[in-house]
Amino acid sequence: MPKKVLIIGGVAGGATTAARLRRNDESANIIVFERGEYISFANCGLPYYIGGVIQNRDSLIVQTVEDMSHKFRLDIRILSEVISIDPTTKTVTVKDLKNGNDYLETYDQLVISSGSFPIKPGIPGLKDATNLFTLTKYSGLDPEMTVSNNSTSEGDRANGIDWGTYPSSRMFLVGFDISI
Repeated sequence: MPKKVLIIGGVAGGATTAARLRRNDESANIIVFERGEYISFANCGLPYYIGGVIQNRDSLIVQTVEDMSHKFRLDIRILSEVISIDPTTKTVTVKDLKNGNDYLETYDQLVISSGSFPIKPGIPGLKDATNLFTLTKYSGLDPEMTVSNNSTSEGDRANGIDWGTYPSSRMFLVGFDISI
């Protein structure tokens, strides 16, 4: 019987893992759970879209669910959040975010590639800032675009370290005062 592999998370880590698993095992039953709507997009391209270098938002989509499902024979479940893992019974509980129902899914192997969340440092005033956005996903582009396109006063700042330098460089080019 083919092994059943569940992958929690899509985009860079999960989608790449799913494709690699398929290449290594043609018979595996591979299911990818992605909490968001998009399975694969150019994460590193997000700041270039905000900065206007990439003009068309849709060009950030690397693979659609349909294309990737067909190409790699994957069962991709978007808007599906894994809310618990039971390693003893080798099951996960999944919340279908479209209808709110929970269900169990069994596995032989489990890959967790759920990404990360940005840390907002304890700088006074930061917690209450209305013009602070974290750029981590495709669906989070709209607030940043509004600020980027409508606000270039001397008081606007973008702060970043490591990955934050990419969006900061793009924001600098559209007129923001940047400090890193």
